Amino acid sequence: QFRAWADTASTADPMAMTNVDRLGPPSPAPPQIFAIGLNYGAHADESGFAKPASHPPVFTKYVTSLTGPYSTVRLPPNGHTDWEVELVVVIGRPAFQVSEAEAWDCVAGLTLGQDISERLLQSAATPPQFSLGKSYPGFAPTGPWLVTADEFPDPDDIGLRCTLNGEEMQNGRTSDLIFTVPQLVTNLSSVLPLQPGDLVFTGTPAGVGLGRTPQRFLKPGDELVSTGENIGELRQRFVAAT
Repeated sequence: QFRAWADTASTADPMAMTNVDRLGPPSPAPPQIFAIGLNYGAHADESGFAKPASHPPVFTKYVTSLTGPYSTVRLPPNGHTDWEVELVVVIGRPAFQVSEAEAWDCVAGLTLGQDISERLLQSAATPPQFSLGKSYPGFAPTGPWLVTADEFPDPDDIGLRCTLNGEEMQNGRTSDLIFTVPQLVTNLSSVLPLQPGDLVFTGTPAGVGLGRTPQRFLKPGDELVSTGENIGELRQRFVAAT
């Protein structure tokens, strides 16, 4: 349905966007949110984990963490909250046991996401609590736009960047993904049906606070700006918990 609309939509007189600060997430009620860990070799190295070889590590971000591209995020008290800029895939049609050759046909478009992560909770147990540590309210900003794959010169090579208070933290390209978008869609759909609106956070490049020496985490007053090539930017301001 989205592709059919996009093929016929007129861009001659686009509606003025007068309240972009009020934009919500491109997929506001995803049936499922998948997140992929350690999908860039350099990020696996900085995190102290082995690079995944045959299967991508998969976890979830609970849907109540979802928010739009411009937001204020409350930091958990006494935490180590970190940033992870990511390309996010939005599924466009039901997909079950699809091949890599069919995978892009199942994608409505691509957007940008921040997989904000509370590292203390994430590592509080064995095995790690990835899903809980990444699911505080506001920890999954996405947007600002949903861009169809044909709008990119190469949808498998998109630049990602993240700055903290104007200082560059992350700068990578999705051509460095260990598991590509088609491989992720095929892998996930081999196990369970993917539904229209599902989100797949594809992983983050190197440069997170956890991997720095000394480590660096978000604090009240910080502003995080995440940029996706040909997608736009996310902007998050962080405040103390009340």
